Amino acid sequence: MHFKIKEHIRWVGKIDWELRHFHGQEYTTHRGSSYNAYLVKDEKTVLIDTVWSPFSHEFVENLKKEIPLDRIDYIIANHAESDHSGALPELMRQIPDTPVYCTANGLKSLTGHYHQDWNFQVVKTGDKLNIGARDLIFIEAPMLHWPDSMFCYLTKDNILFSNDGFGQHLASELMYNDLVDQGELFQEAVKYYANILTPFSAQVTKKIKEVVALNVPVDLICPSHGVIWRQDPMQIVNRYLQWADTYAENQVTLIYDTMWESTRKMAETIAKGILAADGGITVKLFNVSKSDKNDVITEIFKSKAVLAGSPTVNKGILSSLAGLFEEVIGLRFKGKKAAAFGSYGWSGESVKVISEKFEQAGFTLLNDGLREKWNPDTQAVENCFNFGKSIGENLKS
Repeated sequence: MHFKIKEHIRWVGKIDWELRHFHGQEYTTHRGSSYNAYLVKDEKTVLIDTVWSPFSHEFVENLKKEIPLDRIDYIIANHAESDHSGALPELMRQIPDTPVYCTANGLKSLTGHYHQDWNFQVVKTGDKLNIGARDLIFIEAPMLHWPDSMFCYLTKDNILFSNDGFGQHLASELMYNDLVDQGELFQEAVKYYANILTPFSAQVTKKIKEVVALNVPVDLICPSHGVIWRQDPMQIVNRYLQWADTYAENQVTLIYDTMWESTRKMAETIAKGILAADGGITVKLFNVSKSDKNDVITEIFKSKAVLAGSPTVNKGILSSLAGLFEEVIGLRFKGKKAAAFGSYGWSGESVKVISEKFEQAGFTLLNDGLREKWNPDTQAVENCFNFGKSIGENLKS
């Protein structure tokens, strides 16, 4: 399927309805995704990005139906990750001398991926490529979310091709932000930010302010995944500025795993205590061994405080929670509070282990945590309720 954005601009990508995991198995894509590539025709013809390698043959064959390949004058590689560049080897076998425009880091990444000496043209922020009545202006965007990433801006049409910036993993034939379900759209947009871009929030803010300072009109934002932003396209830019600014809603999230239900009972009772202190706060609970980790991380991103619980196992914590902490530590959330809880039978190290992991992840501990022995009795249930209540009072906004 090719899709006309304007008379001289075509979407030539691939909608992947079947995709359920991304970055290997690291990121879940419940609603599929798309690999967006764009063909711009002026006096010169430009292809902006390609698609993931499993669809490379299909992509090239479909591209031939749109234009003879030798009529493509320039290729823009905004990002070397293989979901964007994967069809380049197939394409370049047929038009091997076509210039490929990328950043200096893009050159390193593309040669590292494909080990080819294509006709690379290295560009930096502010460089322009004239294609006739229009210019493409390149904007380096390092660490959004790889060192090689860049945007490009098409003059006259006022389009920002933003690659991984402002995207979502969302398959849709509707193509535009104003046509799709808004709940699904923003669920996928915030999940994308929380799980992929959070560690680079400082760079997000800096780059957005840099682009805004150019004082150029933006009528469309065309990312490399998901829908095109045409209705109030700057709304997603403003959302990014909010998400990058130590974002938190009035929410507490409890994450836990449990062996024989003792830690689950603690979590549920702590939640009741939080709500007793503050009935206006949102409280969510997740057994991380039964929950999608990326959905849980999204809720952590939205929270001002996170409580984590595990029984003690071999002087440590259950592996599902330990694995989630590995990701949370890497995401480097800012401005969030935390507390640990857990049950134990004899040694009881889990609360200390969790507290240390929270500190390693940059969270501020609210207290020393709560340990209860064996299956919670009446006194332990009361302790859990009061523990939650004290946290709720502390967090009242």
